Amino acid sequence: MRATGPDKIRSIDAALLVMHSPSDSVVPVSNAEKIYKSALHPKSFISLDNADHLLSNANDARYVADTISAWANRYLNLTAEATSPRPTLQKGHVLVAEKDHKFTQDIYSDSHQWLADEPTRVGGSNLGPDPYAMLLASLGACTSMTLRLYANRKKWPLDNVKVELRHHREHGADCEACSDEHPQIDVISRTLTIEGDLDSTQRARLTEIADRCPVHKTLHGKIDIKTTLA
Repeated sequence: MRATGPDKIRSIDAALLVMHSPSDSVVPVSNAEKIYKSALHPKSFISLDNADHLLSNANDARYVADTISAWANRYLNLTAEATSPRPTLQKGHVLVAEKDHKFTQDIYSDSHQWLADEPTRVGGSNLGPDPYAMLLASLGACTSMTLRLYANRKKWPLDNVKVELRHHREHGADCEACSDEHPQIDVISRTLTIEGDLDSTQRARLTEIADRCPVHKTLHGKIDIKTTLA
């Protein structure tokens, strides 16, 4: 309030949402009260029960994000692009369309939508994962799902699975699988964290099962990509 006085807040030509937690030990509720009273309508005040100042609890952060999204939707002047219906796709199909005619891409499946992009250091807007990150995520998700399915079927006490992946390229001097025709090879390093009361035999078996996930088999198989012009 010292930096932004009541007159400044009253002159804001926009809807205002004030959120504060009674448990906030950094900013007293009196500050939030002064801001709310100074602002003109439309304005809203939401109390965040038991949340701390930095929203360090994941459930509190999700609640705030969902609330802001729902509240702001009422006041946004959505563009025609934003309000246009999403494309209808058959199950198993994916559509990728330019969003900013640069690097940002809209990606659609039959029931989901997300963004792909490149980091700002190469000219992107960093609004989503880059293509290789999505490739790693696909393999990692498939690996984790396959291990979970196998352990549940065996009724093994698997508590949690984490899969960390990295993509890099190895040159002939560093790569046993490289040949004269292929002096370098793409390598995906995959590290499994398997939590639970499992013996060494079960852990070794789950490590073997990781290689049997469908995406792993696809990446190791012969892939024929056929491109046609619509």
